[in-house]
Amino acid sequence: MMAKRIPQPTQAPRERAFLVGVELFQEKNLLSLEDSLAELALLADTAGLQVVGETTQKLDRPNPETFIGSGKVEEIKLLAEETLSQVILFDGELNPRHQRELERAFGEKVRVLDRTALILDIFAQHAHTAEGMVQVQLAQYEYYLPRLTRQWTHLARQGGGGGGRSGGVGGVGLRGPGETQLEVDRREIRTKIAHLKRELEKVRAHRMRYRAQRKRSRIPTVALVGYTNAGKSTLLNRLAKAEVYAANQLFATLDPTTRRVEFPGGQAALFTDTVGFIQKLPTTLVAAFRATLEEIAEADLLLHVVDISHPNAMAQYQAVQETLKEIEATHIPTITALNKVDRLKDPAQARAILQNYPQALAISAAKGDGMAELITKVRAELYETYTPLEIWLPYQDGQLIALFHEAGQVERIEHGRGGVQIGGRIPGRLVAQFNEWQAHHPRQETPEEEK
Repeated sequence: MMAKRIPQPTQAPRERAFLVGVELFQEKNLLSLEDSLAELALLADTAGLQVVGETTQKLDRPNPETFIGSGKVEEIKLLAEETLSQVILFDGELNPRHQRELERAFGEKVRVLDRTALILDIFAQHAHTAEGMVQVQLAQYEYYLPRLTRQWTHLARQGGGGGGRSGGVGGVGLRGPGETQLEVDRREIRTKIAHLKRELEKVRAHRMRYRAQRKRSRIPTVALVGYTNAGKSTLLNRLAKAEVYAANQLFATLDPTTRRVEFPGGQAALFTDTVGFIQKLPTTLVAAFRATLEEIAEADLLLHVVDISHPNAMAQYQAVQETLKEIEATHIPTITALNKVDRLKDPAQARAILQNYPQALAISAAKGDGMAELITKVRAELYETYTPLEIWLPYQDGQLIALFHEAGQVERIEHGRGGVQIGGRIPGRLVAQFNEWQAHHPRQETPEEEK
Protein backbone atom coordinates (compact mmCIF):
# COMPACT_ATOMS: atom_id res chain seq x y z
CA MET A 1 0.00 0.00 0.00
CA MET A 2 1.47 3.32 -1.06
CA ALA A 3 1.90 5.97 1.60
CA LYS A 4 -0.34 8.96 1.14
CA ARG A 5 1.64 12.09 0.33
CA ILE A 6 0.79 14.96 2.63
CA PRO A 7 0.90 18.30 0.80
CA GLN A 8 3.48 20.69 2.23
CA PRO A 9 2.66 24.33 2.85
CA THR A 10 4.03 26.61 0.16
CA GLN A 11 5.17 30.20 0.38
CA ALA A 12 2.77 32.82 -0.88
CA PRO A 13 3.79 34.03 -4.35
CA ARG A 14 5.81 37.23 -4.27
CA GLU A 15 4.30 40.39 -5.69
CA ARG A 16 5.59 41.20 -9.17
CA ALA A 17 7.34 44.57 -9.42
CA PHE A 18 8.28 46.69 -12.42
CA LEU A 19 11.12 49.19 -11.83
CA VAL A 20 11.29 52.75 -13.17
CA GLY A 21 14.54 54.71 -13.05
CA VAL A 22 14.61 58.44 -13.79
CA GLU A 23 17.68 60.62 -14.23
CA LEU A 24 17.04 64.33 -13.75
CA PHE A 25 19.43 66.79 -15.35
CA GLN A 26 19.73 69.03 -12.25
CA GLU A 27 20.24 66.16 -9.78
CA LYS A 28 23.70 64.99 -8.76
CA ASN A 29 23.65 61.31 -7.84
CA LEU A 30 26.55 59.24 -6.53
CA LEU A 31 25.51 56.22 -8.61
CA SER A 32 24.80 56.04 -12.32
CA LEU A 33 21.20 55.49 -13.45
CA GLU A 34 21.91 51.82 -14.20
CA ASP A 35 23.73 51.19 -10.91
CA SER A 36 21.04 52.93 -8.89
CA LEU A 37 18.37 50.81 -10.58
CA ALA A 38 20.39 47.66 -9.84
CA GLU A 39 20.48 48.69 -6.16
CA LEU A 40 16.71 49.27 -6.26
CA ALA A 41 16.31 45.70 -7.55
CA LEU A 42 18.26 44.43 -4.52
CA LEU A 43 16.06 46.49 -2.22
CA ALA A 44 12.96 45.09 -3.90
CA ASP A 45 14.23 41.54 -3.42
CA THR A 46 14.97 42.28 0.25
CA ALA A 47 11.40 43.55 0.65
CA GLY A 48 10.03 40.31 -0.83
CA LEU A 49 9.16 41.57 -4.31
CA GLN A 50 9.91 39.76 -7.58
CA VAL A 51 11.37 42.11 -10.18
CA VAL A 52 9.90 41.32 -13.61
CA GLY A 53 11.08 44.27 -15.70
CA GLU A 54 12.52 47.77 -15.74
CA THR A 55 12.69 50.93 -17.80
CA THR A 56 14.49 54.28 -17.57
CA GLN A 57 14.00 57.86 -18.69
CA LYS A 58 16.20 60.95 -18.67
CA LEU A 59 14.45 64.27 -18.06
CA ASP A 60 15.43 67.93 -17.74
CA ARG A 61 12.81 68.32 -15.00
CA PRO A 62 9.97 66.23 -13.55
CA ASN A 63 6.54 66.35 -15.16
CA PRO A 64 4.42 68.42 -12.71
CA GLU A 65 1.60 65.87 -12.81
CA THR A 66 3.07 62.39 -13.37
CA PHE A 67 6.82 62.90 -12.69
CA ILE A 68 7.66 61.06 -15.96
CA GLY A 69 6.44 62.00 -19.43
CA SER A 70 2.88 61.14 -20.48
CA GLY A 71 4.18 58.88 -23.26
CA LYS A 72 6.33 57.00 -20.73
CA VAL A 73 3.28 56.54 -18.50
CA GLU A 74 1.42 54.80 -21.33
CA GLU A 75 4.48 52.67 -22.15
CA ILE A 76 4.83 51.52 -18.52
CA LYS A 77 1.12 50.77 -18.29
CA LEU A 78 1.40 48.41 -21.30
CA LEU A 79 4.61 46.81 -19.95
CA ALA A 80 2.98 46.29 -16.54
CA GLU A 81 0.03 44.52 -18.16
CA GLU A 82 2.36 42.41 -20.28
CA THR A 83 4.49 41.34 -17.27
CA LEU A 84 1.49 40.99 -14.91
CA SER A 85 3.08 43.53 -12.58
CA GLN A 86 1.27 44.38 -9.35
CA VAL A 87 3.69 47.10 -8.21
CA ILE A 88 5.31 49.98 -10.14
CA LEU A 89 8.42 50.95 -8.19
CA PHE A 90 10.14 54.31 -8.79
CA ASP A 91 13.82 54.85 -7.95
CA GLY A 92 13.31 58.21 -6.29
CA GLU A 93 10.79 59.96 -4.06
CA LEU A 94 7.44 60.89 -5.58
CA ASN A 95 5.53 63.82 -4.18
CA PRO A 96 1.88 63.25 -3.19
CA ARG A 97 0.51 64.68 -6.45
CA HIS A 98 2.76 62.48 -8.59
CA GLN A 99 1.65 59.42 -6.67
CA ARG A 100 -2.06 60.22 -6.99
CA GLU A 101 -1.85 60.90 -10.74
CA LEU A 102 0.22 57.77 -11.41
CA GLU A 103 -2.16 55.58 -9.40
CA ARG A 104 -5.05 57.01 -11.40
CA ALA A 105 -3.21 56.37 -14.68
CA PHE A 106 -2.15 52.79 -13.87
CA GLY A 107 -5.50 51.72 -12.41
CA GLU A 108 -6.68 50.25 -9.12
CA LYS A 109 -5.01 46.85 -9.61
CA VAL A 110 -1.49 48.32 -9.60
CA ARG A 111 0.23 49.89 -6.59
CA VAL A 112 2.67 52.76 -7.06
CA LEU A 113 5.60 52.89 -4.62
CA ASP A 114 8.77 54.94 -4.52
CA ARG A 115 12.22 54.20 -3.12
CA THR A 116 11.38 55.82 0.23
CA ALA A 117 8.25 53.70 0.74
CA LEU A 118 10.25 50.58 -0.13
CA ILE A 119 13.02 51.34 2.39
CA LEU A 120 10.40 52.10 5.05
CA ASP A 121 8.85 48.69 4.37
CA ILE A 122 12.22 46.94 4.71
CA PHE A 123 12.87 48.73 7.98
CA ALA A 124 9.43 47.65 9.23
CA GLN A 125 10.32 44.03 8.49
CA HIS A 126 13.71 44.21 10.19
CA ALA A 127 12.88 46.21 13.35
CA HIS A 128 12.69 43.75 16.24
CA THR A 129 13.02 45.93 19.34
CA ALA A 130 10.32 48.18 20.74
CA GLU A 131 12.50 51.21 20.01
CA GLY A 132 13.10 50.18 16.39
CA MET A 133 9.39 49.60 15.80
CA VAL A 134 8.46 53.01 17.20
CA GLN A 135 11.07 54.72 15.02
CA VAL A 136 9.84 52.95 11.89
CA GLN A 137 6.18 53.66 12.64
CA LEU A 138 6.92 57.36 13.11
CA ALA A 139 8.76 57.52 9.79
CA GLN A 140 5.90 55.70 8.04
CA TYR A 141 3.17 57.92 9.44
CA GLU A 142 5.05 61.13 8.60
CA TYR A 143 5.71 59.89 5.07
CA TYR A 144 2.15 58.78 4.35
CA LEU A 145 0.23 61.62 6.05
CA PRO A 146 0.40 64.02 3.04
CA ARG A 147 -0.31 61.10 0.70
CA LEU A 148 -3.67 60.08 2.12
CA THR A 149 -6.62 59.84 -0.27
CA ARG A 150 -10.10 58.42 0.13
CA GLN A 151 -8.82 55.10 -1.16
CA TRP A 152 -5.53 55.06 0.78
CA THR A 153 -4.40 51.60 1.84
CA HIS A 154 -0.61 51.86 2.08
CA LEU A 155 -0.41 52.17 5.86
CA ALA A 156 -2.61 49.13 6.33
CA ARG A 157 -0.11 47.15 4.27
CA GLN A 158 3.10 48.80 5.47
CA GLY A 159 2.47 49.76 9.09
CA GLY A 160 3.44 47.93 12.20
CA GLY A 161 7.14 47.20 12.37
CA GLY A 162 8.81 44.02 13.47
CA GLY A 163 8.00 42.41 10.16
CA GLY A 164 4.41 43.47 10.59
CA ARG A 165 2.64 44.40 7.44
CA SER A 166 -0.51 44.18 9.47
CA GLY A 167 -1.78 46.94 11.65
CA GLY A 168 -1.66 50.40 10.21
CA VAL A 169 -4.18 53.03 11.17
CA GLY A 170 -7.45 51.44 12.08
CA GLY A 171 -10.37 51.91 14.39
CA VAL A 172 -11.02 55.56 13.59
CA GLY A 173 -13.50 57.31 15.82
CA LEU A 174 -16.84 58.91 15.08
CA ARG A 175 -16.89 61.86 12.75
CA GLY A 176 -17.82 65.33 13.92
CA PRO A 177 -20.33 67.59 12.12
CA GLY A 178 -19.27 68.11 8.51
CA GLU A 179 -16.06 66.11 8.98
CA THR A 180 -15.07 63.71 6.20
CA GLN A 181 -13.58 60.27 6.81
CA LEU A 182 -10.30 61.52 5.28
CA GLU A 183 -10.15 64.34 7.83
CA VAL A 184 -10.74 61.83 10.64
CA ASP A 185 -7.93 59.65 9.31
CA ARG A 186 -5.54 62.60 9.12
CA ARG A 187 -6.44 63.76 12.62
CA GLU A 188 -5.87 60.29 14.04
CA ILE A 189 -2.51 59.95 12.32
CA ARG A 190 -1.38 63.32 13.68
CA THR A 191 -2.36 62.10 17.15
CA LYS A 192 -0.33 58.91 16.64
CA ILE A 193 2.66 60.93 15.38
CA ALA A 194 2.58 63.13 18.50
CA HIS A 195 2.42 60.03 20.71
CA LEU A 196 5.33 58.33 18.91
CA LYS A 197 7.47 61.47 19.17
CA ARG A 198 6.88 61.54 22.93
CA GLU A 199 7.93 57.88 23.14
CA LEU A 200 11.11 58.59 21.18
CA GLU A 201 11.97 61.53 23.42
CA LYS A 202 11.87 59.09 26.34
CA VAL A 203 14.22 56.79 24.40
CA ARG A 204 16.50 59.72 23.63
CA ALA A 205 16.61 60.76 27.30
CA HIS A 206 17.37 57.16 28.32
CA ARG A 207 20.21 56.94 25.78
CA MET A 208 21.65 60.24 26.98
CA ARG A 209 21.71 58.96 30.58
CA TYR A 210 23.28 55.68 29.40
CA ARG A 211 25.99 57.52 27.42
CA ALA A 212 26.74 59.76 30.41
CA GLN A 213 27.15 56.64 32.55
CA ARG A 214 29.50 55.12 29.97
CA LYS A 215 31.61 58.28 29.89
CA ARG A 216 31.93 58.21 33.67
CA SER A 217 33.21 54.64 33.37
CA ARG A 218 36.01 55.99 31.10
CA ILE A 219 35.42 53.19 28.55
CA PRO A 220 35.69 54.69 25.03
CA THR A 221 33.07 53.91 22.40
CA VAL A 222 33.59 52.98 18.75
CA ALA A 223 30.67 53.23 16.30
CA LEU A 224 30.75 50.95 13.25
CA VAL A 225 29.32 52.87 10.30
CA GLY A 226 29.07 51.99 6.64
CA TYR A 227 26.89 51.36 3.64
CA THR A 228 24.29 48.64 4.05
CA ASN A 229 25.74 45.13 3.60
CA ALA A 230 29.34 46.37 4.02
CA GLY A 231 29.99 43.71 6.69
CA LYS A 232 29.68 45.67 9.97
CA SER A 233 27.87 42.91 11.87
CA THR A 234 30.36 40.30 10.66
CA LEU A 235 33.20 42.54 11.83
CA LEU A 236 31.61 43.04 15.25
CA ASN A 237 31.23 39.28 15.61
CA ARG A 238 34.91 38.82 14.72
CA LEU A 239 36.18 41.51 17.12
CA ALA A 240 33.94 40.67 20.08
CA LYS A 241 33.61 36.91 19.46
CA ALA A 242 29.86 37.54 19.48
CA GLU A 243 26.93 36.16 17.54
CA VAL A 244 25.20 39.25 16.17
CA TYR A 245 22.86 38.39 13.28
CA ALA A 246 24.67 38.88 9.96
CA ALA A 247 23.48 38.04 6.46
CA ASN A 248 24.37 38.86 2.87
CA GLN A 249 21.33 41.09 2.60
CA LEU A 250 20.55 44.80 2.61
CA PHE A 251 19.60 46.07 6.08
CA ALA A 252 19.98 42.61 7.64
CA THR A 253 20.36 44.32 11.02
CA LEU A 254 18.54 47.46 12.07
CA ASP A 255 18.65 47.81 15.83
CA PRO A 256 22.02 48.92 17.27
CA THR A 257 24.06 46.28 19.13
CA THR A 258 26.93 47.07 21.53
CA ARG A 259 29.70 44.65 22.54
CA ARG A 260 32.80 45.05 24.72
CA VAL A 261 36.13 44.36 22.98
CA GLU A 262 39.28 43.72 25.02
CA PHE A 263 42.63 45.06 23.77
CA PRO A 264 46.08 43.62 24.54
CA GLY A 265 47.34 45.19 27.74
CA GLY A 266 44.01 45.17 29.58
CA GLN A 267 42.37 48.17 27.87
CA ALA A 268 38.92 47.90 26.30
CA ALA A 269 36.33 49.70 24.19
CA LEU A 270 32.60 49.39 23.49
CA PHE A 271 31.85 48.72 19.81
CA THR A 272 28.36 49.57 18.50
CA ASP A 273 27.01 48.16 15.24
CA THR A 274 24.70 50.81 13.75
CA VAL A 275 22.10 50.83 10.97
CA GLY A 276 23.54 50.65 7.47
CA PHE A 277 23.40 53.75 5.29
CA ILE A 278 22.33 53.97 1.65
CA GLN A 279 22.22 56.64 -1.03
CA LYS A 280 19.01 58.70 -1.01
CA LEU A 281 18.39 57.69 2.61
CA PRO A 282 14.88 59.01 3.35
CA THR A 283 14.91 62.18 5.44
CA THR A 284 11.96 60.81 7.42
CA LEU A 285 14.17 57.92 8.54
CA VAL A 286 17.08 60.17 9.50
CA ALA A 287 14.70 62.23 11.64
CA ALA A 288 12.93 59.24 13.20
CA PHE A 289 16.21 57.46 13.98
CA ARG A 290 17.74 60.52 15.63
CA ALA A 291 18.04 58.78 19.01
CA THR A 292 19.86 55.85 17.42
CA LEU A 293 22.04 57.99 15.17
CA GLU A 294 23.13 60.00 18.20
CA GLU A 295 25.06 56.87 19.19
CA ILE A 296 27.26 57.69 16.18
CA ALA A 297 27.50 61.42 16.87
CA GLU A 298 28.53 60.78 20.50
CA ALA A 299 31.12 58.07 19.75
CA ASP A 300 34.81 58.57 20.52
CA LEU A 301 35.85 56.94 17.25
CA LEU A 302 34.13 55.93 14.01
CA LEU A 303 35.11 52.72 12.22
CA HIS A 304 33.90 53.21 8.65
CA VAL A 305 33.51 49.77 7.03
CA VAL A 306 33.66 49.78 3.21
CA ASP A 307 32.92 46.81 0.94
CA ILE A 308 36.00 47.18 -1.23
CA SER A 309 34.85 44.35 -3.51
CA HIS A 310 31.79 46.35 -4.59
CA PRO A 311 32.14 48.09 -7.98
CA ASN A 312 30.71 51.30 -6.47
CA ALA A 313 32.78 51.24 -3.28
CA MET A 314 33.87 54.89 -3.52
CA ALA A 315 30.30 56.09 -4.21
CA GLN A 316 29.08 54.11 -1.19
CA TYR A 317 31.86 55.63 0.93
CA GLN A 318 30.78 59.12 -0.16
CA ALA A 319 27.11 58.36 0.58
CA VAL A 320 28.04 57.45 4.16
CA GLN A 321 30.16 60.60 4.51
CA GLU A 322 27.21 62.72 3.39
CA THR A 323 24.96 61.14 6.02
CA LEU A 324 27.62 61.65 8.71
CA LYS A 325 27.73 65.31 7.69
CA GLU A 326 23.94 65.48 7.98
CA ILE A 327 24.01 64.18 11.56
CA GLU A 328 27.03 66.39 12.41
CA ALA A 329 29.47 63.55 13.07
CA THR A 330 32.31 64.44 10.68
CA HIS A 331 34.44 65.90 13.48
CA ILE A 332 34.92 62.48 15.12
CA PRO A 333 38.23 60.69 14.42
CA THR A 334 37.66 57.96 11.81
CA ILE A 335 39.42 54.78 10.71
CA THR A 336 38.43 53.29 7.34
CA ALA A 337 38.33 49.48 7.13
CA LEU A 338 38.33 48.25 3.52
CA ASN A 339 36.47 44.98 4.04
CA LYS A 340 36.02 41.82 1.91
CA VAL A 341 39.53 41.88 0.41
CA ASP A 342 39.24 38.09 0.17
CA ARG A 343 36.74 38.61 -2.66
CA LEU A 344 39.20 40.52 -4.83
CA LYS A 345 40.82 38.61 -7.68
CA ASP A 346 44.15 40.14 -6.69
CA PRO A 347 44.38 40.85 -2.93
CA ALA A 348 47.39 43.08 -3.61
CA GLN A 349 44.92 45.38 -5.35
CA ALA A 350 43.60 46.43 -1.94
CA ARG A 351 46.97 47.86 -0.95
CA ALA A 352 46.95 50.07 -4.04
CA ILE A 353 43.44 51.30 -3.18
CA LEU A 354 44.32 52.24 0.40
CA GLN A 355 45.71 55.62 -0.66
CA ASN A 356 42.25 56.63 -1.95
CA TYR A 357 40.76 56.49 1.57
CA PRO A 358 41.86 58.35 4.73
CA GLN A 359 43.22 56.35 7.70
CA ALA A 360 42.57 53.10 5.81
CA LEU A 361 43.62 49.48 6.14
CA ALA A 362 42.55 46.31 4.33
CA ILE A 363 40.69 43.54 6.19
CA SER A 364 38.44 40.54 5.75
CA ALA A 365 35.94 40.27 8.59
CA ALA A 366 34.77 36.89 7.29
CA LYS A 367 38.28 35.36 7.08
CA GLY A 368 39.90 37.29 9.93
CA ASP A 369 42.56 38.92 7.76
CA GLY A 370 43.96 42.20 9.10
CA MET A 371 42.27 41.96 12.51
CA ALA A 372 45.47 42.37 14.54
CA GLU A 373 46.44 45.47 12.58
CA LEU A 374 42.92 46.90 12.95
CA ILE A 375 42.86 46.37 16.72
CA THR A 376 46.31 47.96 17.03
CA LYS A 377 45.17 50.98 15.01
CA VAL A 378 41.93 51.39 16.98
CA ARG A 379 43.76 51.07 20.30
CA ALA A 380 46.36 53.64 19.23
CA GLU A 381 43.67 56.08 18.12
CA LEU A 382 41.77 55.71 21.39
CA TYR A 383 44.64 55.59 23.86
CA GLU A 384 47.85 56.85 22.23
CA THR A 385 46.93 59.67 19.83
CA TYR A 386 46.95 62.99 21.66
CA THR A 387 45.55 66.39 20.74
CA PRO A 388 47.18 69.64 21.93
CA LEU A 389 44.63 71.57 23.96
CA GLU A 390 44.43 74.97 25.64
CA ILE A 391 41.35 75.39 27.83
CA TRP A 392 39.89 77.40 30.67
CA LEU A 393 37.72 75.45 33.12
CA PRO A 394 35.60 76.86 35.97
CA TYR A 395 36.30 75.27 39.34
CA GLN A 396 32.76 73.85 39.54
CA ASP A 397 33.63 71.57 36.59
CA GLY A 398 35.88 69.53 38.79
CA GLN A 399 35.11 66.32 36.86
CA LEU A 400 36.64 67.73 33.65
CA ILE A 401 39.68 69.05 35.54
CA ALA A 402 40.18 65.60 37.06
CA LEU A 403 39.68 63.95 33.66
CA PHE A 404 42.42 66.10 32.12
CA HIS A 405 44.82 65.11 34.91
CA GLU A 406 43.90 61.41 34.75
CA ALA A 407 43.82 60.80 30.99
CA GLY A 408 45.86 63.68 29.59
CA GLN A 409 49.30 65.20 29.87
CA VAL A 410 49.28 68.53 31.72
CA GLU A 411 52.14 70.78 30.56
CA ARG A 412 51.14 73.99 32.34
CA ILE A 413 48.41 75.06 34.70
CA GLU A 414 47.45 78.50 36.01
CA HIS A 415 44.90 79.00 38.78
CA GLY A 416 42.90 82.18 38.54
CA ARG A 417 39.73 83.76 39.74
CA GLY A 418 36.84 81.37 39.22
CA GLY A 419 38.74 78.79 37.21
CA VAL A 420 41.92 77.25 35.92
CA GLN A 421 43.84 77.62 32.64
CA ILE A 422 45.25 74.28 31.47
CA GLY A 423 47.59 73.60 28.57
CA GLY A 424 48.62 70.14 27.49
CA ARG A 425 47.48 67.15 25.47
CA ILE A 426 44.61 64.69 25.83
CA PRO A 427 43.51 61.58 23.90
CA GLY A 428 41.71 62.57 20.72
CA ARG A 429 38.61 60.63 21.81
CA LEU A 430 38.09 63.04 24.73
CA VAL A 431 38.37 66.33 22.81
CA ALA A 432 34.61 66.65 22.32
CA GLN A 433 34.06 66.79 26.09
CA PHE A 434 36.17 69.96 26.25
CA ASN A 435 34.77 71.70 23.15
CA GLU A 436 32.84 74.27 25.18
CA TRP A 437 36.00 75.44 26.96
CA GLN A 438 38.58 75.30 24.17
CA ALA A 439 40.69 78.30 23.24
CA HIS A 440 41.74 76.55 20.03
CA HIS A 441 41.74 73.06 18.49
CA PRO A 442 45.08 72.32 16.75
CA ARG A 443 45.66 69.21 14.67
CA GLN A 444 46.35 65.87 16.29
CA GLU A 445 49.87 64.65 17.00
CA THR A 446 50.78 60.99 17.11
CA PRO A 447 53.48 59.53 19.35
CA GLU A 448 55.76 59.18 16.30
CA GLU A 449 55.45 62.90 15.55
CA GLU A 450 56.21 63.79 19.16
CA LYS A 451 59.54 61.94 18.91
